[in-house]
Amino acid sequence: MKKVYLVLAFMGLILPYSQFVPFILENGLNTSLIVTEITGYRLSTFAWLDVVVTALVVITLIIDEKKLKTCWIPVAATLIIGPSCGLPLYLYMRE
Repeated sequence: MKKVYLVLAFMGLILPYSQFVPFILENGLNTSLIVTEITGYRLSTFAWLDVVVTALVVITLIIDEKKLKTCWIPVAATLIIGPSCGLPLYLYMRE
């Protein structure tokens, strides 16, 4: 399972950033546009809030289990990249 978790962590990095990087290259780090895009439609707001709650759950799990001395790495991955990378990275490191 360790290899599967590592592949999923890379997918969790590559797939979201395949959309985010072109957006940033096209629009710059325009925070008001980012907020407008997030809150522009109920479905996009739903998806964004789901990711935020999932990130909080993942960070809580990582900190609560205290199985890694380097738990800051998957926490940082969750905060910087997202739970799609942070959770499988944590599971990979825990194996």
